[in-house]
Amino acid sequence: MWPYPKIVAHRGGGTLAPENTIAAMRCGLEHGYHAVEFDVMLSRDGVPILMHDPVFGRTVRGVGKVADFNADQLTAMDAGSWLGPQFAGERICTYRQVLDFCRQNGIWMNVEIKPAEGFEIETGRVVAQVTEEVFEAELAAHVAADQGTWPDPALPLFSSFSFDALRAAQVAAPDIPRGFLSDAIEDDWQQRLEELDAVALHTNHKYLSPMQAQAVKQAGYGLFCYTVNTPARATEILGWGVDGFCTDRIDLIAADFTGD
Repeated sequence: MWPYPKIVAHRGGGTLAPENTIAAMRCGLEHGYHAVEFDVMLSRDGVPILMHDPVFGRTVRGVGKVADFNADQLTAMDAGSWLGPQFAGERICTYRQVLDFCRQNGIWMNVEIKPAEGFEIETGRVVAQVTEEVFEAELAAHVAADQGTWPDPALPLFSSFSFDALRAAQVAAPDIPRGFLSDAIEDDWQQRLEELDAVALHTNHKYLSPMQAQAVKQAGYGLFCYTVNTPARATEILGWGVDGFCTDRIDLIAADFTGD
């Protein structure tokens, strides 16, 4: 039920590089990670770019909303200086740039669709359409193959806290798998997964119990956690049946960590 890597570099390079940048993807790769998680939202002119926060100030200096700027304005902005002078000049990157980098380097992707408020459906649709275009050959091969091989590990995995965004992605690109994000597991989690035809539930490890983990697994779904930063906790939740997790501490938890 989980054909993907177990350990995933959070936002590309965890705490070691400016999040959601090419530098972060390169950092993860240098630490042996061939699996990354990152966030995608839309510019004002509808171009998917990598960004977690809908407003400037934390990783990009300035004030205002990301959704109020066109892609050419955003990609000219410095997204690295906040972490250190060695990253000065690292730019906000487009989703297509990261797709190209990851495909060229054999990196699997957990693409978190991170819509700005009010842009949930549009963001889900556009991210799905771009992904479908880039993975056209893989999708064609998957459709031609036995559907029992689903999900195909050659494809990325969408995730989102926004049900509407994931639903839009499902409509636009139904053959790209989906995982529903929930900070704490709610009572209707299985209904949500069924409605989205999702393959996995993604949740905060801090609020997860062994009983919940067992319930998700017994229902036949993958279980992915964020953001696990100590080997001891990683070992514990893997023992509960968690399939995979992302981490900020790619310097402490190796990409081939098993918890044994």
